[in-house]
Amino acid sequence: MTQRLHLVFGGELVDPTKTLFKDPSDIHVVGIYPDYASAYNAWKAEAQRTVDDAHTRYFIAHIHRLRDEAAAASPTEELGG
Repeated sequence: MTQRLHLVFGGELVDPTKTLFKDPSDIHVVGIYPDYASAYNAWKAEAQRTVDDAHTRYFIAHIHRLRDEAAAASPTEELGG
């Protein structure tokens, strides 16, 4: 069975309409989770905790999708380049 790890992270954005972090060295890594449901629960808790700060946003990264060299790049991978 394939393990599908998920990373939950977030921080302050330069502009709330974009995904550029104000200070990448200050990104809050919430944790790595073994399934999407656990990651979603952690993401939701952090998102609700920071709901009053429009510049703070949290994300779920599907780690199992990041390094599949045989697959074409996903839209998420294209954001940085």
